[in-house]
Formats: sequence, C-alpha cells, structure tokens
Amino acid sequence: MNLVALNIEGAFAIKIEPQHDERGAFARIFCERHLSKAGFDEPVRQINLSQTMLSGTVRGLHFQHPPMAEVKLVHCLRGSVFDVILDIRKGSPTFLQWHGQILSGKDCNALIVPRGCAHGFQTLTDDVEMLYVHSQFYDAAKEGGIHCADPRISIKWPLNITSLSPRDAAFPPLRDDFSGIEL
Repeated sequence: MNLVALNIEGAFAIKIEPQHDERGAFARIFCERHLSKAGFDEPVRQINLSQTMLSGTVRGLHFQHPPMAEVKLVHCLRGSVFDVILDIRKGSPTFLQWHGQILSGKDCNALIVPRGCAHGFQTLTDDVEMLYVHSQFYDAAKEGGIHCADPRISIKWPLNITSLSPRDAAFPPLRDDFSGIEL
C-alpha cells in the first residue's frame, strides 16, 4: 500500500499491489497504520457500497458540512470510473481545485478524499461497484452538494453525462460569493 500525495492538499492516491498466485489475488485495501499517515486517522464510522448500471452516469458532487465533515476512502471494486475530488475548504491553498483520476476494479487502487472536499465520479463502464469507507456517520441535515457541471469548476468529465439522480441534478452551481466551508 503506497500513498501518493495529490495536487489537492490532504488528498492521496493509494497504489495497492495485489499478490497474485494460481488461485487469484489478495490485496489489503484498508490498513489503519498506513492510512493514518494520510489523514484517515479516525475510527471507521460507516462503509457504503454503490452500484451503477450505465456508463456515463455521474454521482456527486457530495460532501457533509461540519461537524459531520468526513474523510473518505474510495475504491472501485468492479468496472471503471473517473473519480473526482474538489477542494471546497475555506482558506485552503488548493481551494476550488479538483483532481480526477481513473479507478478500476482491475487496478485495485483507491483515493483518500480529505475532510472539506466534495467527491463524485463518472462511470466509464457499465456495471460499476464502488466501496466507500467513511470517518463520519451520514447526516442528511448536514449533506451538501455542488452541481457536477458547474462552470466555475469546469470538471472535464471524460464522457457525456448520460444520467444524474434528481437530487444531484438539483444541486446548484456555486454562488459567486462562495468562499468555502469552514472546518
């Protein structure tokens, strides 16, 4: 498990090297000792699984307001996604910068999304399965979202967006006076 710092302060790519033999493969996808070095140093509060059937679908951009702001560990278990982290932390040196990279079930890699960052992904294949490990419980009253096609952010999604949930489609773009969330 190798941690690689990304352009977003506090965000990391996790390079996982599965061990292969005649039976298949084995990979460690969570190790408190390694992940605490990358800011995932709280107890795991929730683990979620999402399944998305069609390529081109976007889920996100989601975050939780303090005090429920969370660190996320994101894995793609099946299929392939373009995964995005957007820094929305007030005063952050990487404020409103985003990082996108491909995660797939074949490469077994992951991302750490820091507290105060929004997260989303676009499916690049049909039949995608994602696993999220959260440092905080979900709280609907603290949920936040930003529209995935916000021109102020200009995320370069690899495919045309073919599907959004009604909730994600209703997320507004950022207001001109948005200065970030305070942690």
